[in-house]
Amino acid sequence: MKALVVYESMYGNTRDIAEAIAAGLSEGATVEVVEVGAAPATVGDEVALVVVGGPTHAFGMSRASTRADAAEDGPVLSAGTGIREWAAGVRLPAGVPAATFDTKVVKPSLPGSAASAAARRLRRKSVQMIAQPTTFYVTGKKGPLVAGELARARRWGEMLAPQAGRVAA
Repeated sequence: MKALVVYESMYGNTRDIAEAIAAGLSEGATVEVVEVGAAPATVGDEVALVVVGGPTHAFGMSRASTRADAAEDGPVLSAGTGIREWAAGVRLPAGVPAATFDTKVVKPSLPGSAASAAARRLRRKSVQMIAQPTTFYVTGKKGPLVAGELARARRWGEMLAPQAGRVAA
């Protein structure tokens, strides 16, 4: 099985979660981890699972303005295209299994989720969501990740691989 993990990250925390998810998936799949600015506009039929994630900004997926705001605090990894724009334009195989994740500040607890918003966008592309949108937590705007989140992300990746296999079969 081939899996594609597409992430958007400002300060590296979401990238680290994406890589941990990929590590979990790699036990049952060949995994490609791609920053959203380099993600393919068309995902081929050889991809049996698509996982998409990004930081929660202003109660949902980032926008150009929120990415610009983040860049004012220092260099960011995903300064251009975000998962919002990628999800709007990407071509995906109909019925491909998919899952979404986000990173979010643990306190204060704020509403909204980039993962939920991304899942809604991907459903419009006729993917089959195989997991609930999942949030991984950071301690502050720039992080770091809350203790244990990388291990939890790896376990989530391990859980996704057999779920995708059931859908693809």
